[in-house]
Amino acid sequence: IDSELLDILACPQTRQPLRMANPAELQALNERLKGGEVKNVGGDSVAEVVEGGLVREDGQILYPIRDGIPVLLVHEGLLFRNPKRPDRPVRLAACMNL
Repeated sequence: IDSELLDILACPQTRQPLRMANPAELQALNERLKGGEVKNVGGDSVAEVVEGGLVREDGQILYPIRDGIPVLLVHEGLLFRNPKRPDRPVRLAACMNL
């Protein structure tokens, strides 16, 4: 993604800035995806491997990039990680500010 575009993109729910996911983050997420451990914010299980993504500033949500296009729909965001326990996915309610 072009750096100028990245500068203006934000989380559609919280308006937090986004950054590109690094290769180690993508690898860890894809391992969890293969194990069936990942849900999106909409609550659906996700199995499709992620080739790129934008991580919310707090590190809890990753918005996938599909065919070079960021999918910035709240319900499509992937529950990425819990900042208190990076090895564990976040709770759905925490991501939806419930």
